[in-house]
Amino acid sequence: MTALARTLLESVPAHRTARIEVVRAVDGEAELACDTPMELTNVIGSLHSGGLVALLDAAGLGALIASGSHAGALERIVPLGTAAAVEFLAPARGRLVAACRLDEEARSALEPLWTGETDRARISTRVVCRGRFDWSVRRTPAGSAARS
Repeated sequence: MTALARTLLESVPAHRTARIEVVRAVDGEAELACDTPMELTNVIGSLHSGGLVALLDAAGLGALIASGSHAGALERIVPLGTAAAVEFLAPARGRLVAACRLDEEARSALEPLWTGETDRARISTRVVCRGRFDWSVRRTPAGSAARS
């Protein structure tokens, strides 16, 4: 699933701008990293909050992707963030790493989506820097195009 996460996440324009890369995405866990791009620094030279939110968002998506049993399980899946809470603890500079591991509750909520028993799930992901995203994840009907 690491290769799939790289394909899906590293092609997102915001992730490319922030130079986010997938280090690994396996079994409901993901680790992503970025080097602080000068174009996204704030007035003190650390990564702007928008860049940090992009990294947190990508880490949660990476874990979600990593929880699928195979690439086909993610066909027509549309994950949309519904809420986020972030607490900034210190300036973020240099090489930044974000990790996310789905808890048992999130894994259980996603399993019927992966198997096709349902077309929708709601989960929360938590990342190591006191960030949280709530998600609505749905499968689009066959033949319809997913929109971002």
